Amino acid sequence: MAMHDGHRQRLKDRFRQEGLDHFSDVQVLELLLFYCIPRIDTNPLAHRLLERFGSLAQVLEAPAADLEKVEGMGANAATFLSLITSVGRYYLVNRSAQNTILNTTEKCGNYLVSHFYGRRNETVFLLCLDAKCKLLCCREIGEGSVNSAGIPVRRIVETALAANATSVVLAHNHPSGLATPSPEDVYTTRRLAAALDTVEIVLVDHIVVADDDFVSLVQSGYYRPGTSTFRA
Repeated sequence: MAMHDGHRQRLKDRFRQEGLDHFSDVQVLELLLFYCIPRIDTNPLAHRLLERFGSLAQVLEAPAADLEKVEGMGANAATFLSLITSVGRYYLVNRSAQNTILNTTEKCGNYLVSHFYGRRNETVFLLCLDAKCKLLCCREIGEGSVNSAGIPVRRIVETALAANATSVVLAHNHPSGLATPSPEDVYTTRRLAAALDTVEIVLVDHIVVADDDFVSLVQSGYYRPGTSTFRA
């Protein structure tokens, strides 16, 4: 136990002095596991997790239920590891919220990318803006399977009206890693734009996110919005 305690303290001290830049995936996992599994050597468990999932990123993105299936992982440790990605996403969203004037596609895309950090399923978000393109809210509208996200038009219209929005930006992700808009994306955009037009709200863009990249349907020529102070 004393040997393990010494190893734990050395790894913690190294992180405090150097950061994680020169740590291996195994060492990062060991360090994280110190805080949820006391008094045992976590190195073998870190190796088992990497053998099961393939990389540190895949371990941290794995559902807690799958993590629990690895020998040595209890519910507490699985919850702790799955929390890391969610906290990272929360941090990125919280930090980007300081830029509340979203009057260009670039600003909207950069703001929205953080909302999809670590998500395994397609998820739909709606940015609601006022007449000066100030952010009123960003709401998660729905979540679909990995290959398809249901976009409830009525809920989007109701969300925009409740926020008293003048214009909105729709966004969803492609977990496959390709941000290229599909024919379904284009159809949904035009259908939603028509629905919003009936309540005098402009759909200024639809942004598709994949990893750290995003594609605008307006910039790509798939969609042309109505009048707005927003700049594509």
